[in-house]
Amino acid sequence: MRGMMMAALLVGSAFLYIQHGGQADGSRPALSKAATIPIPEAQPWRSAIDYDALDGRLRLLMTQREMTGLAIAVVEDGKLAFVRGYGVTSRETGQPVTEHTVFRWASLSKGVAATLAAKLAEEGKLDLNRAVASYGTSLRLPDGAERLVRVSDILSHRLGLAKNSYDGRLEGGGDPVEIRHELAGVTLVCPPGTCHSYQNIAYDTVGEIIGKVAGHSYAAEAKAQLFEPLGMTSASIGMADLTCSSSWARPYRNGYPVKLTNAYYRVPAAAGVNSNILDMARWMEAQMGEAPKVLPPALLKEIHDPRVKTLAPYGRTAVGRALHDPAYGLGWRSFTYAAHRLVGHSGAVAGYRSTMMFDPATRTGIAMLWNSESSKPFRAQLELFDLYYGLPATNWMEMDEEPAG
Repeated sequence: MRGMMMAALLVGSAFLYIQHGGQADGSRPALSKAATIPIPEAQPWRSAIDYDALDGRLRLLMTQREMTGLAIAVVEDGKLAFVRGYGVTSRETGQPVTEHTVFRWASLSKGVAATLAAKLAEEGKLDLNRAVASYGTSLRLPDGAERLVRVSDILSHRLGLAKNSYDGRLEGGGDPVEIRHELAGVTLVCPPGTCHSYQNIAYDTVGEIIGKVAGHSYAAEAKAQLFEPLGMTSASIGMADLTCSSSWARPYRNGYPVKLTNAYYRVPAAAGVNSNILDMARWMEAQMGEAPKVLPPALLKEIHDPRVKTLAPYGRTAVGRALHDPAYGLGWRSFTYAAHRLVGHSGAVAGYRSTMMFDPATRTGIAMLWNSESSKPFRAQLELFDLYYGLPATNWMEMDEEPAG
């Protein structure tokens, strides 16, 4: 497939393999819910990625016992080039995952909050450098540090709190507003504004701020400012919007059902978004600069540029060691792989995982959503970039060539 001139579209029940260069003006047609997707005046386009090889690896991945369902989208050179659903939404019903199956984004939602905050700042409604306390939020920090830290410190996880402070209380049913008040009693790991320490409950403070300056809910503002302008028709915030979808992925752990809970939906700026893979691809394209009227280049630079160094992503794994210069911007991570700068984020809640990673310079990236707690799809990202950059194949997912028995 590498180097092949492409001008056709193959469609399966859960397989959109888009082999085209878009319309005559260079844009790609809007994807519809129709059974087939006409592509008028498709133009030849030379792909650098062997999608047959990628599909083979993903098929092998789906034989792993811990996998249930997965949806993937690849944007290559700014074009949506590969979309596919694998596995099932539910082991009980056997309903297949398709490009329209809705999953949870988990912490990939943080990029939505940061993008929305930056957009409101661009409109003069919010100041990223203003002290958090001046917005009258529920966040309280030791020694009154909420009067010193800025909105940008929330979005880059520079509040000085221990990692994931009081997440257990949230999972136990605690009210996030009350928990944010209680953060005043924690022991700081560094002076506020000086180090990166990942948060969920504290991060959701930005949702409070957005609600105050917008005059309505965070969810309503995200829909009006981002989802609707970008054509993300399946994107939503909240558990009810997940479960009312005609096709939605149920959560699993090691092949067994996990109870769907509302805990992290109660911190929507940190982990509240749902969508299908097509809309996640639209979101990735917008972050690449493909929707400048909604997300102009200066805004993207503001949120993507690194602000604080972090520990290696994905821990002490081979992938973690391969990603250099790890840093965090506003709601987005960045790192270097094979001398290329990449931007992305991942997410994890009970029974779900998500990830997105893209090269802003080449406008090429991968987005995945899956309804299990396997870590292997995270590693598939580097297999995709190896294909695109023409690097030697590496078994990043650490899978035997023979399917698991």
